[in-house]
Amino acid sequence: MHTLYHFAHDPRAQRLRLAFGAKRVPLDLKTLDWFDDETFFDLGIARQSPVLRSADGRLHTNSIDVLAEIDRLLPGEPPLRDRVIDDAAWAALLDWRTRVDAVLERLYAPLAPGFHGIGDDTEALDDFKAGVRHRFGMTLEELANDRYDGFNQFSRLSRLPDLARHLAGERFYVGRLSIADCLLAADLYPLQMHDGINLPVDMLYYLRRVEEACDIDLNRDWLAK
Repeated sequence: MHTLYHFAHDPRAQRLRLAFGAKRVPLDLKTLDWFDDETFFDLGIARQSPVLRSADGRLHTNSIDVLAEIDRLLPGEPPLRDRVIDDAAWAALLDWRTRVDAVLERLYAPLAPGFHGIGDDTEALDDFKAGVRHRFGMTLEELANDRYDGFNQFSRLSRLPDLARHLAGERFYVGRLSIADCLLAADLYPLQMHDGINLPVDMLYYLRRVEEACDIDLNRDWLAK
């Protein structure tokens, strides 16, 4: 069986959960404790999330690379890349993702305490907060207060209302479920958890469609569930 090692708050792990769910391939989820160094030692790799160990024992640490090769890793139906989304469309989506990455990371950070493994462990939360301050030069609370400006910047970079209208008309990014939806849904879903931030209604319907198509609950590890 394929095994996914991940921290509960990591959206990149959700990309793979969606892809495996769409393929209806079982995935053994190993949600890691924040201070779990032993697992990474056993795997023989640096501390990171997610890590996919495929059924043949190979380790994959780049979720986008896994999505790009998903039809070779999981050759069953339905296809999610081959004959579904062309290279140009996939490259354009990845280019967008690169441009918004820094903004999304700033928006994701204040949400981590809402997930198992951070918000329910005082020591882990303190360590996470220290890491956030070192990485961003801001406290977790300051990043949370900055969420409106961050979301507005993300919305402008993404032309979010236009994207929502496109997804409402096409139902999925290219008209049928693909790796593009595994990427988009996983990356956009956490934003609705911010207090006071509202995704376009059409976007919320889209996220629900992707969850249902993949038979995956993206809210699985959210403490407030």
